[in-house]
Amino acid sequence: MKLEQKINSFLNNFPFIKKIIKRLYQVLMYLFSKKIKFSGNLELISPSDDYEYFFGYYDKTPWDISERYILCLRTRNTYKNVAPHEKADIVIIDTSMPINSKKRVKVVAETSAWNVQQGCMLQWLGPDYSSKIIYNDFQNGKFCSIILSLTTNSSKILDAPVYSVSSNGKMALTLDFSRLHTLRPGYGYSNIDDETKNVAIPDGCCIWKIDLNKNEVVPILKYFDLVNFQHRAEMDGAVHKVNHIMLNPSANRFMFLHRWFKGSKKYSRLLTCDINGKNLYNLSDDNMVSHCCWKNDCEILAFENKMSFGNGYYLMKDKTNEFIKCSDLSNDGHPSFSPNGNFIVTDSYPDRKRIQSVYILEANNLIKSEPKVVAKFFSPFKYDNDTRCDLHPRWNRTSDKICVDSACNGKRGVYVINIEELVKNDKI
Repeated sequence: MKLEQKINSFLNNFPFIKKIIKRLYQVLMYLFSKKIKFSGNLELISPSDDYEYFFGYYDKTPWDISERYILCLRTRNTYKNVAPHEKADIVIIDTSMPINSKKRVKVVAETSAWNVQQGCMLQWLGPDYSSKIIYNDFQNGKFCSIILSLTTNSSKILDAPVYSVSSNGKMALTLDFSRLHTLRPGYGYSNIDDETKNVAIPDGCCIWKIDLNKNEVVPILKYFDLVNFQHRAEMDGAVHKVNHIMLNPSANRFMFLHRWFKGSKKYSRLLTCDINGKNLYNLSDDNMVSHCCWKNDCEILAFENKMSFGNGYYLMKDKTNEFIKCSDLSNDGHPSFSPNGNFIVTDSYPDRKRIQSVYILEANNLIKSEPKVVAKFFSPFKYDNDTRCDLHPRWNRTSDKICVDSACNGKRGVYVINIEELVKNDKI
């Protein structure tokens, strides 16, 4: 595996060649491998009908506070386009109803602003996580977000789409989804042309704060703020963007990735910042940072490179140089801490046999914790590259179930992995 990782890192400099070699290698390995669709203590939650179902990213939960209802999108043919113009249904799945019951799935809205990786940022709105949902949309030629009351069936239209929403439901952060679509297909929206498409460093804002009650949108960081902050020579003449904004639990500080591209070279660093745009801190700057999550208000887990230690998961303390390397899990994935703080879930991309895995680790013993595989899923070849179906594991609110999106049955569906017995018997 280490040899594969070295080859993969080298081929990152040649994206087109990498895609061809990767596909040929996986086809060959698949032909000679044992065939499985999935394994583990799991259940298909979405219906087996003509639609595809998925929730989106790993940094939020699809369950309401009662854990009876699950949010997701319903659409078709998500392997054809990373950010389709077709509308997607927003549905609520009542898990108490039989799988084939017509009452199990209820369409509550639709959206024109979505993509195959993060959906439309659909989520239950705090602090009650039961009466309202929030999601992004495109109306009257502009991106927006919608707060929908499920009790009154009334909606509130906000003047900007959301990216990361505070747990108290009062505030959100956002970015330029058109530029994100240009520079990272599958994560932004394609509804309108990107006005900054041919601009390396836009002379404007890159992150905004939204007051969800007052519908006020305030710029807090500009692209040049980032370029001028602990400037590196590799930034000169490079194309810049931001992505993966995540508020900490108290919503007084946030992290995000500052990325820049120079030819075929990609650079990433992890920055943290106060909610007003002050007190920027360069937490990780060794060229590669991928997926992250907050453990608490001052600790961050990230898959990244540390020059002296290599790629892996690292737990870092915000605004310090303190960090520890965690376990021996060396594959990139989408990590998050369980609500009770005892465990970490993460996943893998398709391996040489097109198998994706879900792993559980003990959160309080990260250095020695042995990753336990709790589920595996086959990833069809047509779901690949920008239109791939990542598992994006998400915790339920009681820390004994995990929700994933998978195309193991030929199209995207929503699955739940039950780890109640593992947690109860402390077998992880």
